[in-house]
Amino acid sequence: MEALTPAERRGALVVVCLLALGAGHDLWRASRPLPGLAPAGAPTAEPLAPRPVPGDPVASGGGASAGAELRESVTLDLNRASAEELDTLPGIGPVLAARIIAHRQRHGPFGSPEELLAVRGIGLRLLARLAPRVRAGSSEAPARPDTLPRAD
Repeated sequence: MEALTPAERRGALVVVCLLALGAGHDLWRASRPLPGLAPAGAPTAEPLAPRPVPGDPVASGGGASAGAELRESVTLDLNRASAEELDTLPGIGPVLAARIIAHRQRHGPFGSPEELLAVRGIGLRLLARLAPRVRAGSSEAPARPDTLPRAD
């Protein structure tokens, strides 16, 4: 059996170095907890304030602080929200909103916000961002505007 050529040795060294870097990165990530999620029994810190989105008229200031506070205080019911309403949540786009709706239709109403983890594309970090903004309170279907009683 022949020994490795110099080019093959260099290639093998590069592969070993990349594997070592990947393993070191995995160990580093495993030793650092996710922001907003503390281990059981650990004191909890205040959650970080959401970053303002560029071009967002509510977050850009100019007398809109009351609107920003109102928007932050409103929670969205996962069992009644439409895809458009879900799309307004941070980290949720139209595709993920459609997956949430499809999961709700397939498996029934959400019992708690943590059940969002069953939706493909939602992990612990996104759930930590969504938890203060969502709830799973009502399992009723949303009321249609044409069936609401008139105030005449």
